[in-house]
Amino acid sequence: MTVIVLTNCPAGLRGFLTRWLLEISAGVFIGNPSARIRDLLWDEVRQYADQGRALLAHTTDNEQGFTFRTHDHAWHPVDHEGLTLIRRPSPQSAAGPPQPKKGWSNASKRRKYGSR
Repeated sequence: MTVIVLTNCPAGLRGFLTRWLLEISAGVFIGNPSARIRDLLWDEVRQYADQGRALLAHTTDNEQGFTFRTHDHAWHPVDHEGLTLIRRPSPQSAAGPPQPKKGWSNASKRRKYGSR
């Protein structure tokens, strides 16, 4: 079983995928192509996705029973002791170090956030 999810991709790419897979919802394709065809489809998706994002999930012989690949996603697959998990960017890492709240004394800011 293979599932491909497209977000913000050209309509031509969606039309191309309908040759091999069934589009069950807008941008969601499902089917059972061979591994060779699946890899060729994924290469085409990565080449023609432009500014869009793509996700491929397919069955495989591992503990989870499936694996997945991503293209231009903020969430990335990470192997953790044989299991594939998703790492999402934390809002704090995207925003930088925490800023002290307004209205607190300088001594309180130094104690809580270190000397500056």
